[in-house]
Amino acid sequence: MYARLAAASMIFTVLGVGVGHGQSSDTGATEAVSFQSGTYTDFRQALTREAPTSIVKIAANLIFPADTKDRYPAVIVVHTLGGYLDANEGWAAAEFRKAGFATLTYDSFAARGTNPAAAGGANLSDWASAVADAYTALRLLTAHPRIDASRVAIAGFSFGGEVAHLTAFASLRAALQPDKTRFAAHVAYYPAGVYAPIAEAGAYTGAPILMLLGENDDNLPVAKVKSYLTYAKGAGAPAPIEVKIYPGGQHAWTVSSLGPPHFYPQYGSTRKCPFILLGRRGPPLLLVDGQPGPFDPNTIDRCVRAGQGYSMGYNPELRVQSTADAISFLKQQLPP
Repeated sequence: MYARLAAASMIFTVLGVGVGHGQSSDTGATEAVSFQSGTYTDFRQALTREAPTSIVKIAANLIFPADTKDRYPAVIVVHTLGGYLDANEGWAAAEFRKAGFATLTYDSFAARGTNPAAAGGANLSDWASAVADAYTALRLLTAHPRIDASRVAIAGFSFGGEVAHLTAFASLRAALQPDKTRFAAHVAYYPAGVYAPIAEAGAYTGAPILMLLGENDDNLPVAKVKSYLTYAKGAGAPAPIEVKIYPGGQHAWTVSSLGPPHFYPQYGSTRKCPFILLGRRGPPLLLVDGQPGPFDPNTIDRCVRAGQGYSMGYNPELRVQSTADAISFLKQQLPP
């Protein structure tokens, strides 16, 4: 899944992209909007402020709750490696709207004509472009007259869960969001577990993060997340992450089309890899045995090969519970 992770530095820079939205719709209806975002070949391209390889127009759906208000809090919902699914991201967005949040959904892969799931996993371009898309979507919503710019959150699943976590890194926000606007909250459903910030003062934007993990997730073992949290706390820079662990939960427990748990050997995983640590300056590091060390491409290559395949399985009870937990968290952080 991440065979090309070692090919470039993992730091981003500002995207110069345009934003537009359609005509305002009635409360409760779908508003067709679009935004322009950059496609990058890799992270080095963004870091050196080279022009994007291309600019794409991403179609999105902005949907408001049924209750009438002048302004709404909002949640950007980011899809899995399989792209947007109405049965997954669409279902979650509907639940968020019932709780009083406007929602924005889109498909980063469809806009670019790519299919990372068919390729066995995401590459550097997919990650860089998806984070750029999320920040451009944030700019769209903060400029919208019916959205409260101070109350926009992001929630994502698997690939999207990793994007939701990445958008909380202060270094990435500073690079990709020149006006210093930040997401008000981040919800990461079973993220991929590839990246974390170097533990230092101001490593995160300060917005709260909810990370929802499955006890039996063999793509992102709970122990791996705990190792990072222990490292960050020991370094004097505890991460603003609240973790909820669901007994028996496996990766992708919200995706109703998956059915019972099944092992998928075609997908790569970084479960046996150390976290790639991103900082505000200098090259990335690796978190090895609880300590940051030099970034070694060979280490990433070896651990990706050793971790091929992981299990996924739908769990309707956990889908309901985890979404209720996400809504409770969002209501606390940005009350509707």
